[in-house]
Amino acid sequence: MPRHAAKRSSRTRRFSAGGAVTVGTFALACTALFGTAAAAQAAPAKATLAAKATKAALATKAAASTYTVHPGDHLASIARAYKVPGGWPAIATANHLFSPYTIQPGQVLTLPTGSTTATAPAKTAAPAKTATPAKTTATPAGVQTYANNLDGWIKHSLAVMKQNGIPGSYNGIYRNVIRESSGNPMAINLWDSNAAAGIPSKGLLQVIQPTFNAYHVPGTSWNIYDPVANITAACNYAYHRYGSIDNVNGPY
Repeated sequence: MPRHAAKRSSRTRRFSAGGAVTVGTFALACTALFGTAAAAQAAPAKATLAAKATKAALATKAAASTYTVHPGDHLASIARAYKVPGGWPAIATANHLFSPYTIQPGQVLTLPTGSTTATAPAKTAAPAKTATPAKTTATPAGVQTYANNLDGWIKHSLAVMKQNGIPGSYNGIYRNVIRESSGNPMAINLWDSNAAAGIPSKGLLQVIQPTFNAYHVPGTSWNIYDPVANITAACNYAYHRYGSIDNVNGPY
């Protein structure tokens, strides 16, 4: 009997030990199985959140990449408001704009990478207009007005020239304007040596941009195609080089 008891005790220990190993292995397997299933269930949720975040980022980027022009806007003001890297020339390049750099209300501009809407000025609604009786406006006494034609442009230029000590006569300006552009303020020369160099002659008196910039007269537009600005700058150049536009009788 003692021997049998010893044998049963030994088998019991072996069974117990074997059972402990079996239970431990099963528990680990269950843990691994359920852990994998939970991870598999969590993966789609994470992917969905990532997709939403990406979509939101793309939408934000798209919203900040364009700007619709409002009345009174110009490239410099847009560049300042949206902190455009490279300033207004970068906007002009991104939108393939060339001199004169004109933009129109409603035009959609592409803003260069790095621009922001953080400091964009808020647009205030215009106050409602109330009907007012029609009235006739009169030009204040002493204020000279000029016709919007070649005659008016020359006379206006002569007035500005007089204020700035630039000599020249009506006939001298008229003669050169007719020879250079036939009176077309939007005339541009695309075939001569200046054009070949990338700086074509423009406007009534066919001035190249560097000359216009150097001899621009304060109080006139910086648009080279503006008739008064073009005439006045050209006459200022002729004054410094030839003594007066009256002394110019051919290409100058």
